[in-house]
Amino acid sequence: MSVPGLKPSAAFFSFLRANLVQLPASNVSSSASTPLLYPSSSLSLPPLGPSSLATMTSAQDEPPFTPDPLDSIPALTTKPLTTGPDRAAALKLVADSIAQQRQLAAKAVIYHPITIAVYVLVLAIASQFLYKSTSDIPLIVTTCAGITMTLLVGVRAGTNEYINLAEAFNTSFLENDDGEQDIVIGSRYGEGIIGALILRIERNGHGSGKKKSKGSGKTGGTGLVRAWTVKQRYRGAGVGTELLEEAVRLTREKLGNSAEIGFAAEHANSKMVLPEMFNRGFRKREVMAAMALEAVIVNTAGGNKKKR
Repeated sequence: MSVPGLKPSAAFFSFLRANLVQLPASNVSSSASTPLLYPSSSLSLPPLGPSSLATMTSAQDEPPFTPDPLDSIPALTTKPLTTGPDRAAALKLVADSIAQQRQLAAKAVIYHPITIAVYVLVLAIASQFLYKSTSDIPLIVTTCAGITMTLLVGVRAGTNEYINLAEAFNTSFLENDDGEQDIVIGSRYGEGIIGALILRIERNGHGSGKKKSKGSGKTGGTGLVRAWTVKQRYRGAGVGTELLEEAVRLTREKLGNSAEIGFAAEHANSKMVLPEMFNRGFRKREVMAAMALEAVIVNTAGGNKKKR
């Protein structure tokens, strides 16, 4: 039995097969998607060129130079200051510390319990006296604001003496009765002076400015810290401790290990312009400074020596 349409197809495939047999194998092209089922010598890989990695220079192998960020941080040095500009900068720091005492004094007055009690009492009396009806509330608010402003102006006027003390501070503070200059120690960070300490050397058995007798060697004595301050933004970073360490070293270098060192009774920040009841904060700071110096003395050579 024959299926119509199959005979022409069989004749077509027979004709196609006869033609393919007659063609040489090299003339039969294959599409790129048809795999080669037999080895062919006509196909060859292109020669390998030089690798891009082989042509890279040694400079290309190394990462670009990046400077160490720590190299840009200036060193902190603490030593005696000898030039005029440096000593002037140190004195300015001390003067600034005197002026800054005004802020501490103002806070001591405003937040003192007596001040708060008096302030509340005055507000209560004024309110009681002025209040008659609800229409008096704006007047009471205005009056209370005026009382508050009066208090602040009074505090400002009462602490203004610290500004006068800062403006009067000058190089004469460095001279003793014999005309000898105190030692000015400074902490330098970069190009600026960020800490200052003024040290006075007093020798035993001699005037402050008199020379010791020949052959007496180091006679002993006392080193007096007459000023000690650090810029506000650098406080708490150990700069003040370095200043005290340098003061102790210089005192023992000049007077021997038996020398005492302490804060002078009349140091640059010792002046109190308010009644004693408002000076608690200042006294606390003096105690903390004395403790800091005591710690430095204990931690350095000869730390068992007495402190004045």
